[in-house]
Amino acid sequence: MNRVQETLTPPPPPVFDGRVTEHAPLAPYTWFRVGGAAEMLYAPRNSAALAAALHDWHGPVMPIGVGSNLLVRDGGIDGLVVRLGRGFADIDIKGDTIRAGAAVPDAKLAQAAQRAGLGGLEFYRGIPGTVGGAVRMNAGCHGTETRDRLIEATIVFRDGTLRTLSNADLGFAYRHAALPEDAIVTEAVFRGIPDDPQTIATRMETLMAAREDAQPVREKTGGSTFRNPPGESAWRLIDAAGCRGLRVGGAQVSEKHCNFLINHGEATAADLETLGETVRARVLAASGHDLHWEIRRVGRAI
Repeated sequence: MNRVQETLTPPPPPVFDGRVTEHAPLAPYTWFRVGGAAEMLYAPRNSAALAAALHDWHGPVMPIGVGSNLLVRDGGIDGLVVRLGRGFADIDIKGDTIRAGAAVPDAKLAQAAQRAGLGGLEFYRGIPGTVGGAVRMNAGCHGTETRDRLIEATIVFRDGTLRTLSNADLGFAYRHAALPEDAIVTEAVFRGIPDDPQTIATRMETLMAAREDAQPVREKTGGSTFRNPPGESAWRLIDAAGCRGLRVGGAQVSEKHCNFLINHGEATAADLETLGETVRARVLAASGHDLHWEIRRVGRAI
């Protein structure tokens, strides 16, 4: 009996509407300035292009922003790394609502709100990330978090579907939103509080002065390394465990604020991650507190 062998036709390759770079070094896109390359780095032209590419792409997907709280391991990242650019950088203000693309820097969002006489978003002036990252990790400081001001966010999911989720839908918790790792925030809408622009500016200046005084803002760092345990400050636990100034290779715990890790110029991603894990072990032994990373660690180790 003759048998007809079925021939499976491979799916067509995805169409990338935007800029694509193969084997793209990622260190220049992170504040630590370390890490390997992306198999594919994609900057989509707009939300429709992103949705189409994700629908057709058959490998892993990872979004990154400006890399302010990101540690890319030295072996790089397999699959498609998505970094949103100018097609996602618009701000539109109507009344007390602010619509911002996911690539808008948090500081720019705060400044736009201030010029429009809208308060409540001053805290973003001191967060060195983007709107997309702020939604994903419920970014906050000085007693205010993203969930306190967010109305809704638009997300492209891994299968290419685009949905707008309300604040409640996002399941916010401390430094966390209930989103899959490969979902990509494209836009967010915030509500401000009408106020005098100069009064808002003064509050922002006070916040920035406090940040400059307390944090190593001019170093190669990734921001706060560990989340604060309930009722505790991570930096106090790290200091009490004797880790201030601790070094591994070219990586060091900041002398100025010991919940920050610093690359002195010659560190590898492995140095930084090993240092962080050493700090965690010492804090656990000294206090019983198990610190959890706030910095995202992604990719393959060598």
